[in-house]
Amino acid sequence: MFSLLTIVVVNDYYGFVAGKLQQEIHQTKAIRRPEEEASLNIVRTADVLMLALSGVLKPYLLSATQYNVLRILRGAGKDGASCKDIGRRLVARDPDITRLMDRLEQRELVTRDRAKEDRRVVTHRLSKAGLDLVNELDRPIEALHRKTMGHMKARKLRDLIGLLEEIRAGI
Repeated sequence: MFSLLTIVVVNDYYGFVAGKLQQEIHQTKAIRRPEEEASLNIVRTADVLMLALSGVLKPYLLSATQYNVLRILRGAGKDGASCKDIGRRLVARDPDITRLMDRLEQRELVTRDRAKEDRRVVTHRLSKAGLDLVNELDRPIEALHRKTMGHMKARKLRDLIGLLEEIRAGI
């Protein structure tokens, strides 16, 4: 736990007041710069959100990335999508899309079709079981979003979205 004196010293030296993150991660030394504290807060928040999402997906034996793929394929409709297309659309990158698709195919959640004219082109589509599963998850995922973000006003959420987009644009 930090004393008020520690916070005042940090504020005087760096021009900002340290937030709750230092307490959460039991950090004994002051975080040096507000950019570092902001970055660490984003990573910590992403971890907390991913843990909550994993908790919803665990009974369905799905990872967050697998769920993301099912949503991408639902959006692709009957046309389906290639591994390359799926990889570009993932929220969090996965270096081994092929193995990910293998696991979903083994569970009969997706199907694969090779093009006759070029066997290298593989199109992935949701199976009926995959579509049923992703549709079944809509309500629990929506409830999770309301639980994790519902306490914030729409204006604050729009501001947060804008700030996060600005960070990504600057990288």
